[in-house]
Amino acid sequence: MTQATVRLTVAQALVRYLAALRAEVVQPDGKTEVLPYCGGVFAIFGHGNVAGLGEALESVKDQLPTFRAHNEQGMANAAVAFGKANFRQRMMAASSSIGPGATNMLTSAAMAHVARLPLLLLPGDVFVSRLPDPVLQQVEGFEQGDVSANDCFRPVTRYFDRITTPEQLLVALPRAIQVMTDPAQCGPVCLALPQDVQTFAWDWPESFFHPPLIRFRRPPAEARELDEAVQRLKTAKKPLLVAGGGVLYSQAWDALRDFAEAHGVPVAESQAGKGALPWDHPLNVGSIGVTGSTAANDLARDCDLVLAVGTRLQDFTTGSHALFSHADVLSLNVQPFDAGKKRGQPLVADARTGLRQLSTALPSWRADSAWTDRAQDLAASWVERVDVLTRHVPKDVRPYDAEVIGAVRESATDAGLDSARHDLVVCAAGTLPAELHKLWRSGLPGNYHMDYAYSTMGYEVAGGLGAKMARPEREVIVIVGDGSYMMLHAELATSVLLGRKIIIVLLDNRGYGCIERLQVKCGGASFNNMLDDCIPEGGAPSDIDFAMNARSLGAEAVHVKDVEELRREMVRARAATKSQMLVIDTTHHRTTADGGAWWEVAVPQVSARPGVTEAHAGYLQAKRRQRQ
Repeated sequence: MTQATVRLTVAQALVRYLAALRAEVVQPDGKTEVLPYCGGVFAIFGHGNVAGLGEALESVKDQLPTFRAHNEQGMANAAVAFGKANFRQRMMAASSSIGPGATNMLTSAAMAHVARLPLLLLPGDVFVSRLPDPVLQQVEGFEQGDVSANDCFRPVTRYFDRITTPEQLLVALPRAIQVMTDPAQCGPVCLALPQDVQTFAWDWPESFFHPPLIRFRRPPAEARELDEAVQRLKTAKKPLLVAGGGVLYSQAWDALRDFAEAHGVPVAESQAGKGALPWDHPLNVGSIGVTGSTAANDLARDCDLVLAVGTRLQDFTTGSHALFSHADVLSLNVQPFDAGKKRGQPLVADARTGLRQLSTALPSWRADSAWTDRAQDLAASWVERVDVLTRHVPKDVRPYDAEVIGAVRESATDAGLDSARHDLVVCAAGTLPAELHKLWRSGLPGNYHMDYAYSTMGYEVAGGLGAKMARPEREVIVIVGDGSYMMLHAELATSVLLGRKIIIVLLDNRGYGCIERLQVKCGGASFNNMLDDCIPEGGAPSDIDFAMNARSLGAEAVHVKDVEELRREMVRARAATKSQMLVIDTTHHRTTADGGAWWEVAVPQVSARPGVTEAHAGYLQAKRRQRQ
């Protein structure tokens, strides 16, 4: 029997397949919908993709939207944020020309790789025919003729392929989707598309364009590992559960709450896991680690077992492996690589399935009542302390991050909204991740959107755009420092162009204040971080009008004089329909001293500066607490 075929170019076949993909998506309210798996394609066209992929995308624009961006890294960051805000159940693609357009997306690929997030990269590539070599923007390999700039994507993607013949797409494209939808392997994929191959025609099987519905797997724990985990938990008197991003990606928040309540186990949250349990739940002891709350870190130092659920156990979570000094680690993770970290006991399974398996197997086990009572007391005290830190605004001094966070939160109350359930906050780098991890209140899973896996400076504005595209019903608030904003902010103009309103609150401390503090703490001199300290002979002081910059990109913007005005302007910004920028001058010298844990930053063994020598002695003393 002859198989029905349709004649299309490689590019046309690729976009037709993407447009046909559907996924079974669980929303935060528990409802299940069948939605397009690919939310669209960000594209900046050039000679490597405009004639082939560009023509194909135009032909399906009603089924697969194409979005114009202003910077390749920015658009790929937005695509990553879209996947994160959808709990990895949907993704977006990003297409560039060859050369600098492609390599601009390398940082985004690395960010998605570290954070285990889906991203489909479709960079143009050089001619497979080799006849016009070297083509404009081609990076030539003197020893390897089949290498191009796109090979740089190999170490920062989970799957890489170069499509050199049409029929290769029949295998490569479904395989790329398989990687992004696998709970353990999820990450960025790259299909490099030589510009001539994009235009090659072939007779494609019609069946190729009817892919099966994507349903996400929830692998259970293996019986032996489950039994070993159960036996270990039965001996625990003072357990602490650390919730990571895997709890959110598994939509395991109900299972997490049920487990904590049934067994009296306090829950601390990593940066990626924050929001897995509502901020005001009696067993939520707040953020863990270097940016952790007093409550969570006090318990971490005293617990006898850490149940790490869906976390990579990054150094900020573990205090560079010195925080859990008296506890064993039991890691429930769908990825064996992560489950085996810190020489812990692995339990390889989906977070939601694994938590329920554990709870079922432990019907009568509970943590010691004194431990549970202590955790609840600490949690309640921390809630009160956050109120003090975010609502007290001293006069006649520049505000710091906590006071700005409080004004943003309270503006929701002024507008008749519940900030914890309505606002989706986006951030990535500098001091703000520490302050937000401790002080932001999230009442819904996904309303805390932080890139602190790769901590990508410049992610914030583009990340806010991607989050808004994924969650248009939320007020997306980007909180960003001046240094990170200066790295990459062009997608503010894209948000205006696309009609996706975001609110940016920019804290201007005139430089890289976070790193300057670290520099001085390590005994160094303040050097090359704060703008006023970086003026060479013949130079001039930096005088950046961020509000004017935002207005030049099409947003509405104001520079507020203090926290009270910020709160009032936030109410106005919430009611607006166009993207907003609110700028406030802040200090980097004041931070929230409560909480925190040691973070290993290597200090020079010898130096002419006495401060460095002193800092190195303290560094060696702290390292003694590290588990080997």
